[in-house]
Amino acid sequence: MVWIIWFIAAGILLVAEMLTLTFYLLWLCIGAVAAGLVSLAAPDAVLIQVLTGSLVALGLTLFSKPVVSRFRASQGFKDIGTDIVGREGIVIQPIEPGRYGQVKVGGDIWSAASVQQLSVDEKVRVISRGNAIIEVERWEG
Repeated sequence: MVWIIWFIAAGILLVAEMLTLTFYLLWLCIGAVAAGLVSLAAPDAVLIQVLTGSLVALGLTLFSKPVVSRFRASQGFKDIGTDIVGREGIVIQPIEPGRYGQVKVGGDIWSAASVQQLSVDEKVRVISRGNAIIEVERWEG
């Protein structure tokens, strides 16, 4: 029955990865799948399952760093997320200092933070972007 937990964890990590697009959760997802496969063969060897999942996730993370760096440095690569800085958006879920809300920029909805109190339907400007969170300020223009 332990394998069910591993595959549920893998599914949750996959969904979270689709929301963040960082690839790190994908590697953890694949590690959970590897641990689940080990648990099918050795259901009582929990330590081996955890070690297998951890080593697979760590190996994929270490292997992907240089590959991603080369890809990002290649000619013609453009990170679509950097185009968002400076654009106008609309608050669709209120933002309080220290808490996240949601902002619609173009056709995309982003989790957002701000040092200002921002209400629904208020216009904002994107001032920076992290992996999955943007920082916004009140639109002054």
